[in-house]
Amino acid sequence: MIRARFRMTLPPGTWISEVSRSFPEATFRLLTGVPLGERAMELGEIVGGDAASAAAAIRSHADVVSYDSLYAGDRRVLAQYESTERRLYAFLGRSSLPPEFPVVVEDGRFEFDLTATREQFEAVGAALDDSEFEYELLSVVEGGDGSAVLTDRQRECLEVALREGYFEVPREATLAEVSEAVGIDKSTASGILRRGQSRVLKRYLLGPD
Repeated sequence: MIRARFRMTLPPGTWISEVSRSFPEATFRLLTGVPLGERAMELGEIVGGDAASAAAAIRSHADVVSYDSLYAGDRRVLAQYESTERRLYAFLGRSSLPPEFPVVVEDGRFEFDLTATREQFEAVGAALDDSEFEYELLSVVEGGDGSAVLTDRQRECLEVALREGYFEVPREATLAEVSEAVGIDKSTASGILRRGQSRVLKRYLLGPD
């Protein structure tokens, strides 16, 4: 099985893209969702900066046709709502493999995990390539025998490096910044990253031993 994490840029005009870009310091979590005819019913959570204002923006958006607040605090809001935006569910229907909840949305981009066979993973990649969504593959780990490809330390370092932009072109973070974020020295971080990348690439490109 393959476990992968994707980041996708939401297309302009979707309500969650507009709201999340208006409140970039807030984190929007789609806890669960299901298409219902011409609408989508979702259970969502907002945490972080100005959650109450972000919730008000969702409630008043033209594409959100009903909104029921379940909890409202200074930095956390939980609500159930229905919207007319179904493009994400249409894409998921074509890919035949839904993401694992929660789906996290920040500043117009959302991240989700999936666990799939190699055939299913390649089908999702093909569906993404044919879709209107811009996306990045943040991580991919394959364990044919159920064992972890990466050690916990390798996974931690690679995830921090990806999140901080170490692998971007041009780089958005230095090795020193990655090592500081993990709490280890540069030479140790460099070795862990190299070994982690090597294990992932060997397993993904060459298959299990």
